Amino acid sequence: MPVHEFKVEMTCSGCAASVEKVLGKLGDRVEKVNIDLDEKTVLVTSNLTGDELLDTIKKTGKATQYVGQKE
Repeated sequence: MPVHEFKVEMTCSGCAASVEKVLGKLGDRVEKVNIDLDEKTVLVTSNLTGDELLDTIKKTGKATQYVGQKE
């Protein structure tokens, strides 16, 4: 399953929680979410496309950028 990397403008654990919450609404279409608050990166393991995940994360209102798929 591909791992998608995003840069998300997060400043606190509340920001990270809101990202987890919106991705959690995708249910079993997201296998794993790994958030690094210091690096402001979000790794999402999912069969959804990067664009679909990007649109979902943008619902938090945070500035979000799709970096790409990790190998």
